[in-house]
Amino acid sequence: MKLNKMKKEELELLSYTDLTKMILEEENKSLSTPDAFKKICGLLELTDDDYVNKVGDYYTALTTDKRFVFLEDGTWDLKDKHKIEIILDEDEETETEELEEEEIEEEDPELDYNTLEEGVDEEDDDASEELEDLSIIGEDMDDEGEEEEEETI
Repeated sequence: MKLNKMKKEELELLSYTDLTKMILEEENKSLSTPDAFKKICGLLELTDDDYVNKVGDYYTALTTDKRFVFLEDGTWDLKDKHKIEIILDEDEETETEELEEEEIEEEDPELDYNTLEEGVDEEDDDASEELEDLSIIGEDMDDEGEEEEEETI
């Protein structure tokens, strides 16, 4: 049924996105957000203030509705009228392959893997030797590690 032949009460029962779908089908051309919403405002007899206050929400509704597609020229059309084509660039594939090759780790020539214990490397061994000479000084100890005597007055 044509939109201009529908009663206002019938049109008010439809969502803005449903009205947009019907407008795009009837006109058989894509429309910008302002143009499509102006047509809806005309059908529903909305004021200019209503247009200004609701156009943002209308745009959001179009972007979340999977029936519509936003075209490069800034207009909306029905998704069914357009096919989506995915083009893979051969250069992009080559870059991906090169990255994978770079991620492969080579053995460190400075380390002798035969002499190291499993799970322990030379740096960990040196660090544990340094820690052997350390001692913990408590609050009631002096710098020498001996207990301080409390002075009573």
